[in-house]
Amino acid sequence: MTSGTTRATIPTGSHSDSDAAQPPSAPTPGAPRRRSRKSRRTEAHTGLPHRRWWTPYLFLLPGLVMVVLFSLWPFVNTVILSLTDAQILRGGRFVGLENYGRALDDPDFWTATVNSVVYLAVVVPCLVLLPLALAVLVQRKVPGIGFFRSAFYTPVIASAVVVGLIWQWVLRSDGLVNTVFEKLHLISGPVPFLTDSTMLLVSAMIVTIWKGLGYYMVFYLAALGNVPASLYEAAALDGAGAVRRFRSITIPSVKPMMLLVGTLSAISALRVFTEIYILGGESGGPGGGARTLPFLIRQVGLGFAGETGYAAAVSILLFLLTLAFSLLGHRLSKGDEQ
Repeated sequence: MTSGTTRATIPTGSHSDSDAAQPPSAPTPGAPRRRSRKSRRTEAHTGLPHRRWWTPYLFLLPGLVMVVLFSLWPFVNTVILSLTDAQILRGGRFVGLENYGRALDDPDFWTATVNSVVYLAVVVPCLVLLPLALAVLVQRKVPGIGFFRSAFYTPVIASAVVVGLIWQWVLRSDGLVNTVFEKLHLISGPVPFLTDSTMLLVSAMIVTIWKGLGYYMVFYLAALGNVPASLYEAAALDGAGAVRRFRSITIPSVKPMMLLVGTLSAISALRVFTEIYILGGESGGPGGGARTLPFLIRQVGLGFAGETGYAAAVSILLFLLTLAFSLLGHRLSKGDEQ
């Protein structure tokens, strides 16, 4: 017999109101925290649990291997070779600084060093100023200016060998320049552009400048794009002419870029080889009078009797000379910033 009052039964596994009101118990100290199913799904999707401290270095590893194999180790090996009397077909013994002393007493080394420094002294100012003037000219928005920009940049993408062969055809004794001068009765005989050491060096400088104009022009175009046009407009309203605006606005605005171009062109001038080789042949002009340091390194280091130890010593001296000019450019840029 059932009573008039019914007793409500609580299903098994359900929570009472008092249980729902109670906060969850704090985790026991030392016990591992259990992640929610949502957080586990998020971490599995992002892969965060699989990350280790060395993971970023895996992305750097291919680049580091390339730098070590093709930059660091060749440099260290060159330093080691410079301290030996190694040759192409035999190993060498340790001779200390003997190769460096030999280089400092070698007239060919000093001739090549003077040629390299003169090359730098002539080429660098031209490649700092002429591309800037060219960039100012092609910056203007006039019909057909895109064609001239492409035309000025074409020598940059051409091979150095192709450029050298073209200029060899232009400057040889029966080439374009001498033929035109003779037809105009400006000369009585061919100008020895390629058969005189001094003229050969000057001809190589012209080729280097011609090929580098378009390359550094792009640098200056990027710098000129950051100069506010309002400065030129205000200067024009004040009555400043084109030359005054160039001196007072353009040059100060692109001065950091000029220092960068000067440093890069100086490094390239000290490394010049192809122009001398194509125009002057394997001897570097008559009697080797137009040889530069890279040309001398190639000449003494190749062949069956190539002296790789001495060539390595000259390479290190060239590196120190290049480093000195690079540090000078860096010092000038720091002084300009201050």
